[in-house]
Amino acid sequence: MTTQTAYSLRQLTGYFLQLGTTGFGGPPALVSAMHRDLVVERNWITEEDYREGLALAQLAPGPLAAQLAIYLGYVHYGVWGATVVGLAFVLPSFLMVLGLGWAYVRFGGLPWMQALFYGIGAAVIGIITVGTYKLTRKTVEKDDWLGWSLFGISALTTAWLETELVWLVLGAGILYWFVKAPPTFFRPNIGAGLVPFWADWSVVASESILWKLALFFAKAGAFVFGSGLAIVPFLYGGVVKDYGWLNEQQFLDAVAVAMITPGPVVITVAFIGYLVAGMPGACVAALATFLPCYLLTILPAPYFKRYGRRPEIKAFVAGVTLAAVGAIAGAVFVLARRQLGDLPSSLIAVATVALLYRFPKLSELYVIGGAALLGLLLRVAI
Repeated sequence: MTTQTAYSLRQLTGYFLQLGTTGFGGPPALVSAMHRDLVVERNWITEEDYREGLALAQLAPGPLAAQLAIYLGYVHYGVWGATVVGLAFVLPSFLMVLGLGWAYVRFGGLPWMQALFYGIGAAVIGIITVGTYKLTRKTVEKDDWLGWSLFGISALTTAWLETELVWLVLGAGILYWFVKAPPTFFRPNIGAGLVPFWADWSVVASESILWKLALFFAKAGAFVFGSGLAIVPFLYGGVVKDYGWLNEQQFLDAVAVAMITPGPVVITVAFIGYLVAGMPGACVAALATFLPCYLLTILPAPYFKRYGRRPEIKAFVAGVTLAAVGAIAGAVFVLARRQLGDLPSSLIAVATVALLYRFPKLSELYVIGGAALLGLLLRVAI
């Protein structure tokens, strides 16, 4: 892992620190930003390594963008690179969420948040739409009818069910493998190292609220597929319905906090943990959620690096990637349907798409800032 590279670990860490500080839009936008910045513009990561990382992140449970960041850190700098990059990516949004959690508790709610989110949320839809469009053009070849079919099925299924199905992603990989690189024989032991180890968390028993938080959020990180989009209903069922830690409005505010802060959407767990048990609760919730995804990325990574160049594995990864990008496109539709509830918000989203398409170098941070101000003005006018 110490071969000569076009970049240093310090440079890569700095990039992910910046992305974690300014990257809005959730998994679709963050995943496409990594591709644009690291593969297309800087040539730090090869297309093949990126696709392997995206496939592994999609196959394993947990937050998609964070897992991809961890894998990209692993590519040339091993476990140490994965660890440093993962921390750099998550830390900025974690600190921001802690600040918002303190303000929320101190001032009894954040009524201004919804006004900001009205504009920001609409702009985010535009940002992830452009990012997903570019990622799709790069991933799916024009004359690949099978690729477009797998992409379309995954997108439609995600849009319809409002969640990503791991069996569909796996099935796409297997089908693409059988069509593009038909196997001549089977070697069942080759992929043995890719099977996640499911820990039995029930052996740990304690009445401490921190232990309850740790167990619940570890399950969220270890068993929920589909990143931020899929984890929201899981969190709602446990945090509001089962444990009663938050009421309905507090939970909605927690989701809003995740959307108006950069970095991975799953960082909402830190806000929830803060409301339940203060600073210790935030730290425990975040650590318990991200530790499983970290382990489920670095443990299979050597097998991906060792066998990833085989034709049958490359075909499987290509199929998984097609389904993964399709699921991202479907998630964009779901988010847009929920967020764009009236004409002004729809116009903000369309304007964002037009601006980013016309001016590819325009910073998304400027777009987010302008949309936030516009949202405040619209809410005051209304």
